[in-house]
Amino acid sequence: MKKKVFSILVENTSGVLSHVSGLFSRRGYNIDSFSAGVTADPRFTRMTIVASGDELILEQIEKQLAKLEDVVDIKVLEPTQSVTRELMLVKIKATEESDNVFFSFAEHLEQYHGKSVDVDLPNGVVVVEMTGNHDKLDAYLADLQAAGYEILELARTGITGLSRGTKDVRCFD
Repeated sequence: MKKKVFSILVENTSGVLSHVSGLFSRRGYNIDSFSAGVTADPRFTRMTIVASGDELILEQIEKQLAKLEDVVDIKVLEPTQSVTRELMLVKIKATEESDNVFFSFAEHLEQYHGKSVDVDLPNGVVVVEMTGNHDKLDAYLADLQAAGYEILELARTGITGLSRGTKDVRCFD
């Protein structure tokens, strides 16, 4: 199974999210990740959708998205030609096995360029903010568990991204 990241520029109107999500649900396609936000031009919203399937299904998704009335532009973000990021908040508790808990935790956090945004010393709980590509965030979570930390809660935004350079930038009057 293959994954594709679609960067979709849509008109910033009510109901556009319903139109896009309806396309996926009517055809039984799954959304692995979704994020959306207004662009520099408030008339438009950029949606970033990660979908998985075989090549035929992914091509169909792209073609069906392009047919939607609210869709202004659609790009597939190739890993080597784009920049993608995801935000993650993790609530972490040190287990009894963790020696020198917060010192080793701080070193671990620095290695991944994250930051603690809330610390509850009496309970040994820290909320961490981490931004990066999907693989980096997954690696951080695996390292946390291997180091003996317990993940109490986790929230991820979904991937957002842009293509590199200026070749395919759309400008609107």
